[in-house]
Order: sequence, then structure tokens, then C-alpha cells
Amino acid sequence: MIILELLSAVFLILGLFFFFASAIGLLRFPDTLCRMHALAKADNLALGCIILGVILRQTDLLLVAKLVLIWVITLLSSATGGFLLAQRIRRKSLQTSE
Repeated sequence: MIILELLSAVFLILGLFFFFASAIGLLRFPDTLCRMHALAKADNLALGCIILGVILRQTDLLLVAKLVLIWVITLLSSATGGFLLAQRIRRKSLQTSE
């Protein structure tokens, strides 16, 4: 029991660290594509760590399934949104260079 709580705390702290790192990347990186990369990668990893930390403390399987579903939907929407945004930025940069 103590090992699960300790492991849960480690994942929660890791998640907070990755959220903090993505916020710093958003503020410090020079262009939109670098900022987008920082947000997409670190936020997905942070959310996964936090959800895993919360799952380790749960006994209700329905709640665990809902948390996993939230993370999967977030992964899919982040990847799709990032791709569409990068595609739009690329098209815009090609138009301005011509």
C-alpha cells in the first residue's frame, strides 16, 4: 500500500514537472513550431504521468477506464491539432516566400 502511494506521488510530481517544462518551452522557444512541439510532447507526457498517478490510488475500475479514455482522446486531439497547425504554418510560410 505504501509503495503504491509512493509510486503515485512520484508520477504526480513527474507530471507537474513536465507541465512546468512545457510552460517554459511555450514562453522561451523562438518560433511557433518549436512552441507547438514543446506543448504537444510535454503536455501529453505530463497528463499521462498524472493520470497514472491518480489511477494508482483508485479502486473503481469505471473511474480508471474514464481516466484512460480522457488521456487517449487528449493524445488523439493533440496530435491532430498539432498536425493541422503545422500544416497551416508551413503553407503560410511557403506563400510568403514566393
